[in-house]
Amino acid sequence: MEPRILGLHHVTAIAGNAPRNYDFYTRVLGLRLVKKTVNFDDPGTYHFYFGDETGSAGTILTFFPWEHITAGRRGTGQATEIGYSVPAGSFDFWMQRFDANGVTYNKPSEKFGERYLTFLDPDGLKFELIESKTPDVCTPWTTPEVGAEVATKGFHTVTLTLADPAPTAEILTDVFGYTLLEQHVNRSRYVTDAVPTAQYIDLVAAPGEARAITAGGSVHHIAFRVKDDEAELYFRRKLVAKGLQPTPQIDRDYFHSVYFREPGGVLFELATDNPGFTVDEPLAELGTHLMLPTQHEHLRAQLVQRLPPVG
Repeated sequence: MEPRILGLHHVTAIAGNAPRNYDFYTRVLGLRLVKKTVNFDDPGTYHFYFGDETGSAGTILTFFPWEHITAGRRGTGQATEIGYSVPAGSFDFWMQRFDANGVTYNKPSEKFGERYLTFLDPDGLKFELIESKTPDVCTPWTTPEVGAEVATKGFHTVTLTLADPAPTAEILTDVFGYTLLEQHVNRSRYVTDAVPTAQYIDLVAAPGEARAITAGGSVHHIAFRVKDDEAELYFRRKLVAKGLQPTPQIDRDYFHSVYFREPGGVLFELATDNPGFTVDEPLAELGTHLMLPTQHEHLRAQLVQRLPPVG
């Protein structure tokens, strides 16, 4: 059997103040800090991974918090919305919680037969909470304030805004095995049947919209999940055959990565399931230690002094 793309693996975004970012996602949204490490290419900056209890692929939202980053601007060539599945009937809880914490949000609306609630994080990153027509069976991470009956599950959708969606759609269908599920006005929804969750990508056609500026409050890249190294290299060969220029495979400690810029301008990544987030911390202690890649371990003392305390 040929390898499959197993939906979304993670989404990586850019934030400003690190303690504020940590507080919002762990306290307000109730996610687990799965891993506290540093940007491998800029070790003076944190790299936070938020997700479910075990750090399951399809639940992982990661951030590079750069303290003095300027604000980005949503536009074409960018992933502009991140959608989480939530239990039906949880919107009243979330609106009350957003009111109590000064979170900007819109009243619930509906698209493709599903109710959704839009909100912004403290840096302006745009999210949707979605009552999925196909309930997400993932077991959520819970906190004393955010119980299982309302907690986010995993990703439902990532939306890409594009000047011309056709070349991007071709990558999704011809290379990644997605199919067109639904269309409404300028929004097209693509789905993979390889997994039951984190399986939707929406493409929005916005030919007259300005090009995005990727900075604070922006998605840096989206990562698609593959089972292992063999599957990743299989898709890398398909991308090369398609005329794209993927990177060599890169070891990110918790997964192996291949990056490429899709034709619409969005940075895509392929990320493996192996080796996973328990490779350097036991499950019960995920996110409780500053974990450094081998090449930066010699910097530990100065990084502990430089990085602001969180948690």
